[in-house]
Amino acid sequence: MADTAIRVLLVDDQQLVRTGFRLLLETEDGIEVVGDAVNGEQAIERVRELHPDVVCMDLQMPVMDGVDATCAITSDPELAASRVLVLTTFRDDESVRAALAAGASGFLVKNAPP
Repeated sequence: MADTAIRVLLVDDQQLVRTGFRLLLETEDGIEVVGDAVNGEQAIERVRELHPDVVCMDLQMPVMDGVDATCAITSDPELAASRVLVLTTFRDDESVRAALAAGASGFLVKNAPP
Protein backbone atom coordinates (compact mmCIF):
# COMPACT_ATOMS: atom_id res chain seq x y z
CA MET A 1 0.00 0.00 0.00
CA ALA A 2 1.30 3.44 -0.92
CA ASP A 3 2.20 5.88 1.84
CA THR A 4 -0.38 8.31 0.46
CA ALA A 5 -3.32 5.91 0.70
CA ILE A 6 -6.65 7.36 1.79
CA ARG A 7 -7.44 5.74 5.14
CA VAL A 8 -11.12 4.79 5.45
CA LEU A 9 -13.27 3.75 8.41
CA LEU A 10 -16.55 1.97 7.60
CA VAL A 11 -19.49 2.51 9.97
CA ASP A 12 -22.69 0.52 9.48
CA ASP A 13 -24.70 -1.74 11.76
CA GLN A 14 -25.06 -4.35 9.00
CA GLN A 15 -22.05 -6.63 8.63
CA LEU A 16 -22.89 -7.48 5.01
CA VAL A 17 -22.84 -3.79 4.08
CA ARG A 18 -19.49 -3.23 5.82
CA THR A 19 -18.01 -6.31 4.16
CA GLY A 20 -19.30 -5.29 0.73
CA PHE A 21 -17.88 -1.78 1.00
CA ARG A 22 -14.59 -3.17 2.29
CA LEU A 23 -14.28 -5.54 -0.67
CA LEU A 24 -15.18 -2.78 -3.11
CA LEU A 25 -12.79 -0.22 -1.65
CA GLU A 26 -9.86 -2.59 -1.18
CA THR A 27 -9.76 -3.24 -4.93
CA GLU A 28 -8.91 0.43 -5.51
CA ASP A 29 -5.31 1.63 -5.50
CA GLY A 30 -4.69 4.35 -2.96
CA ILE A 31 -7.46 3.33 -0.53
CA GLU A 32 -6.87 1.46 2.71
CA VAL A 33 -9.77 0.35 4.92
CA VAL A 34 -8.32 0.75 8.42
CA GLY A 35 -11.30 -0.48 10.42
CA ASP A 36 -15.01 -0.59 10.97
CA ALA A 37 -17.66 0.13 13.58
CA VAL A 38 -21.24 -1.00 14.18
CA ASN A 39 -22.72 2.18 15.70
CA GLY A 40 -22.02 5.85 16.27
CA GLU A 41 -20.42 5.46 19.70
CA GLN A 42 -18.02 2.86 18.38
CA ALA A 43 -17.31 5.08 15.35
CA ILE A 44 -16.15 7.93 17.60
CA GLU A 45 -13.87 5.53 19.50
CA ARG A 46 -12.41 4.18 16.24
CA VAL A 47 -11.82 7.67 14.82
CA ARG A 48 -9.99 8.60 18.02
CA GLU A 49 -7.90 5.41 17.78
CA LEU A 50 -7.28 5.11 14.01
CA HIS A 51 -7.36 8.71 12.69
CA PRO A 52 -8.90 7.83 9.31
CA ASP A 53 -8.99 10.36 6.49
CA VAL A 54 -12.59 9.44 5.62
CA VAL A 55 -15.41 7.95 7.69
CA CYS A 56 -18.14 6.28 5.63
CA MET A 57 -21.05 6.70 8.07
CA ASP A 58 -24.47 5.06 7.96
CA LEU A 59 -27.29 7.26 9.27
CA GLN A 60 -29.62 4.79 10.93
CA MET A 61 -27.87 2.67 13.58
CA PRO A 62 -28.60 1.52 17.12
CA VAL A 63 -26.98 3.08 20.23
CA MET A 64 -26.03 6.34 18.44
CA ASP A 65 -27.12 7.31 14.94
CA GLY A 66 -24.88 8.65 12.20
CA VAL A 67 -26.01 12.26 12.52
CA ASP A 68 -25.08 12.45 16.22
CA ALA A 69 -21.79 10.62 15.59
CA THR A 70 -20.98 12.94 12.68
CA CYS A 71 -21.62 15.98 14.86
CA ALA A 72 -19.40 14.55 17.62
CA ILE A 73 -16.56 13.86 15.19
CA THR A 74 -16.68 17.12 13.24
CA SER A 75 -17.06 19.32 16.34
CA ASP A 76 -14.12 17.76 18.22
CA PRO A 77 -10.86 19.50 17.25
CA GLU A 78 -8.94 16.26 17.85
CA LEU A 79 -11.16 14.33 15.41
CA ALA A 80 -12.26 16.95 12.90
CA ALA A 81 -9.46 16.15 10.42
CA SER A 82 -11.46 13.03 9.53
CA ARG A 83 -14.03 13.81 6.83
CA VAL A 84 -17.43 12.14 7.12
CA LEU A 85 -19.18 10.77 4.05
CA VAL A 86 -22.72 9.77 4.96
CA LEU A 87 -24.13 6.55 3.50
CA THR A 88 -27.88 6.25 3.43
CA THR A 89 -30.54 3.96 2.05
CA PHE A 90 -33.05 6.79 1.93
CA ARG A 91 -32.48 9.98 0.01
CA ASP A 92 -34.92 12.09 1.95
CA ASP A 93 -34.09 15.75 2.20
CA GLU A 94 -34.45 15.88 5.99
CA SER A 95 -31.79 13.21 6.62
CA VAL A 96 -29.39 14.73 4.13
CA ARG A 97 -29.85 18.22 5.58
CA ALA A 98 -29.33 16.91 9.13
CA ALA A 99 -26.14 15.09 8.13
CA LEU A 100 -24.72 18.10 6.30
CA ALA A 101 -25.68 20.41 9.19
CA ALA A 102 -23.83 18.00 11.52
CA GLY A 103 -20.69 18.54 9.47
CA ALA A 104 -20.71 15.74 6.90
CA SER A 105 -18.65 16.54 3.81
CA GLY A 106 -21.13 14.77 1.54
CA PHE A 107 -23.46 11.83 1.16
CA LEU A 108 -23.83 8.75 -0.96
CA VAL A 109 -27.00 6.74 -1.50
CA LYS A 110 -26.25 3.05 -0.87
CA ASN A 111 -27.87 1.92 -4.11
CA ALA A 112 -25.53 4.09 -6.22
CA PRO A 113 -23.49 2.16 -8.78
CA PRO A 114 -20.00 1.13 -7.62
